[in-house]
Amino acid sequence: MDQMTIAIVAHDGKKIDMVTFIRDNMDFFQRHNINLIATGTTGAHLEHAGLSVEKMLSGPLGGDAQIASRLVEKKVNIVIFFRDPLGKHPHEVDVSMLMRLCDVHNIPLATNPAAGLRFIQSLQLEFETQESK
Repeated sequence: MDQMTIAIVAHDGKKIDMVTFIRDNMDFFQRHNINLIATGTTGAHLEHAGLSVEKMLSGPLGGDAQIASRLVEKKVNIVIFFRDPLGKHPHEVDVSMLMRLCDVHNIPLATNPAAGLRFIQSLQLEFETQESK
């Protein structure tokens, strides 16, 4: 399999949860050489935690749109976007656009840690199956 790219996005109220999630699964990302891209502020949080990530602009400044553009160009395999369903988000239109494009282009989208973990477990099985061939 070519190098996989996973887009990482998190609303402000979920950024700490996202850093924890990525750190908890760091062995998976490193072992399989997963390329991480993220919106600017989420990416900065990940970098501050010692993780390697390619940062786009902050979400409200166009980062969601940059990730959506890569998604449309088939340069993103999965989106992990921890949403804060109870928060108010001034750039909700961009968030909706990103999620809609995941549906249009059939890109897996995890919106919470449980779904993200299932994606990782599924990918781990797929990688192990490929390695055993």
